[in-house]
Amino acid sequence: SSITQFLLLAFADTWELQLLHFWLFLGIYLAALLSNGLIITIACDHHLHTPMYFFLLDLSLLDLGSISTTLPTSMANSL
Repeated sequence: SSITQFLLLAFADTWELQLLHFWLFLGIYLAALLSNGLIITIACDHHLHTPMYFFLLDLSLLDLGSISTTLPTSMANSL
């Protein structure tokens, strides 16, 4: 029937969409790791011990921790 043909066509592309979501989340995760790692290395300089760099370091560490719990889970769920 037409309903089963529609369902077969709808689920034929799910693997490709899952892979697309995985690679998209992986790109976002790697960009966040790289940018936060760069901020951490810059903020750990001994000449930059002002409150602004202290809070920038804290925000970067917080972002690294939060993104490391949510995005790998989303990547695992997409596969």
